[in-house]
Amino acid sequence: MSKVNQLGLEPQRKLGYWHIWALGVGAVIGDGIFLLMGQGIAIAGPGAILAYGVAGLSQLFLMVALAELAVGMPSAGAMSLWVERFMGRWWGFLAGFTFAAGWVIAGGSVGLALGSITMWFFPGLEGDFWPVLFAVIFISIFALLNILGAEITAKTQLLLVVIMTLVMALFSIIGFKDIDFNNFTPFLPHGIDGFWAAVPLGTYAYLGAVTLATAGGEVKNPKDLPKALIWSSVTFLILYSAAQIVLQGLIPWDQITMDSSPFTEAAGIIFGIAGAYVMNMTAWIAAATCILMGTLYAASRILYAQARSGYLPAFLGYIHPKTGTPVYGIITVWAISVGLVILGSVNPDFLYVELSTQLVLAWLVSWTLALIAGILYRKNNLQEVLSLPWNQPLYPLFPILGLIGIGIVFYGTFVGSPMTLVRGAIWMIGLYVLFRIFNRNKEISQSSGKDTQL
Repeated sequence: MSKVNQLGLEPQRKLGYWHIWALGVGAVIGDGIFLLMGQGIAIAGPGAILAYGVAGLSQLFLMVALAELAVGMPSAGAMSLWVERFMGRWWGFLAGFTFAAGWVIAGGSVGLALGSITMWFFPGLEGDFWPVLFAVIFISIFALLNILGAEITAKTQLLLVVIMTLVMALFSIIGFKDIDFNNFTPFLPHGIDGFWAAVPLGTYAYLGAVTLATAGGEVKNPKDLPKALIWSSVTFLILYSAAQIVLQGLIPWDQITMDSSPFTEAAGIIFGIAGAYVMNMTAWIAAATCILMGTLYAASRILYAQARSGYLPAFLGYIHPKTGTPVYGIITVWAISVGLVILGSVNPDFLYVELSTQLVLAWLVSWTLALIAGILYRKNNLQEVLSLPWNQPLYPLFPILGLIGIGIVFYGTFVGSPMTLVRGAIWMIGLYVLFRIFNRNKEISQSSGKDTQL
């Protein structure tokens, strides 16, 4: 088969409801829950439970608001396609590219966290080399799984997410009897300012669940998308809220450090060293599922869809004839993720502070544009929307709540760091310039081709 024909292939529709549910649950940022939870608790004390709950609810509202778009326009491009239809090519490109860019950044930060978690199992290994090596090995394995096919990747994801869900549920149920309720006072030791400062950290912890919308091009039944969007959100919201209540009931907030996962320490209190081992393995699974179906799956699907739309180089739209996967897109995401892991080992502050903040900004932009597209979908195509097999309840409540949640996160993240916001604006302006140049050259090339034919 010629390469031209291969570019005309489409992804294979093999994913069922539980596959995409696992994609939504597993795409929740693993290091945000297991490694950075201590930072949220240090800022807000026991009030972090409420702060993370607010962040989780904002994600749920976002899911409900976007579900009509997901079922009405199921596509690997997801927000890129949705926004382009109602707002134009530039805005569609920006919505998709910022979402993919956020996941690529996560591939570096979560990948390095995965390497660090792996080091817990090998206490005899010392030095900065080993976490990087472990990170590169596992990112490479997950990239290979993605290349082999969406079905095998989704089945692996489902298995890992089920294990993670069961462990966290058992931790919450069994650990509840050991809670000391005195540990919940004072509830807001740093006042309301500490609470609001912890909300963006909670949002970072819950980032990524909307990723399952990128499975629209490979899901067997598009009606499964809205159900999975909502129930994956409900799953991780209940799961992690219950686990955090037990965590803070076991360990006083001012004794929780950021040197290791507080959940590992709490599991050690409940179950001993075996429990700590299992919980650390669960933290590893959480980080792994983020990379497996978040970074490598979702980002490569966005790149594929944008290449097919002419936004990006055509080779990224190549689909392997046997596996039905965007091979070059996966390899590109893998290479950038590995590069970021190496960069993070040299300059961790740049990766975990600056780039991770840019990740949040990129996804806030993508979510905002997607929400606007959802509102325009209702406004301009009401009959089409009402004919869908699923409609969001209480419209326009959830788009409004989603935008309020985005506003809260934006304020909490950037009010104290305006220069970070300025740097984000600079790279987006640069992106716009490149977009205009690329599209102008493309239009000139197409015009020349037509003149030649004449």
